Amino acid sequence: MTILIADDDADDRMFLEQAMRQNGYNQAIEFVEDGEQLMEYLRQQGRYNEQNAPWPNLLILDLNMPRKNGFQALSEIKDDPKLRRLPVIVMTTSSTDEDVIKTYNLGVNSFVTKPFNFNRLVEMIGALKAYWMDTVKLP
Repeated sequence: MTILIADDDADDRMFLEQAMRQNGYNQAIEFVEDGEQLMEYLRQQGRYNEQNAPWPNLLILDLNMPRKNGFQALSEIKDDPKLRRLPVIVMTTSSTDEDVIKTYNLGVNSFVTKPFNFNRLVEMIGALKAYWMDTVKLP
């Protein structure tokens, strides 16, 4: 199982990976830094091809990214018949009702707010892992 994380903040990427490892996730974690890279990865374009861009089983998506934000990328993913089955979890610092409603209207599968405490992040990732990797059947 491969998880793809789209987040422009290097510290957030590092903390997410550490939290996943602490929860026993030892499989592939791939990273992209903005919405443009995300779409290139998913479409296996440019530097991303089948050999260095394994198809993800789950996408963790930040909303606030440069070049193409998470809303724009999510819209493209859910509008593309080849990509729309990819489960997407939005994990962002935002907790506004407007952002929650907008992402669900675009077809997100889950919306969670990034915790500011590492221990809470580990707990959250544990809950996400239990549901998305141990409970549900992914396409």
